[in-house]
Amino acid sequence: MAEAGRVRLDKWLWAARFFKTRTLAAQAIELGRVRVGGERVKPAREARIGERVEIQMAEARIEVIVRACSTARGPAPVARTLYEETEQSVQRRARYAEARELAAEPAATIKGRPTKREGRDLRRLRRGGA
Repeated sequence: MAEAGRVRLDKWLWAARFFKTRTLAAQAIELGRVRVGGERVKPAREARIGERVEIQMAEARIEVIVRACSTARGPAPVARTLYEETEQSVQRRARYAEARELAAEPAATIKGRPTKREGRDLRRLRRGGA
């Protein structure tokens, strides 16, 4: 555990297993995908116990409260003790997972290779012909 409950934010995100590498965590912070208390921050900012951290990952937005600080990346069960996900975040992720489950499979509409006629039509369309 880190001394005085403070550690670099990029290191904490990596240790809490939100990102596979510390570099990916730092890039996400620089791109504004990670906010602390609703504000953009820098990777070197210290994560303090009790702070609210918002992480934008793909379509999901995860909100957590820092419960412990660590610079060491451990197993997932230990990493989960470093934070507590907010109730709204849990509900939002559940709704997102349900919507994805109910959505149509993207590849279901693909019927294989285009026929010769469809290929000709596609070529005509790309060239701008009639």
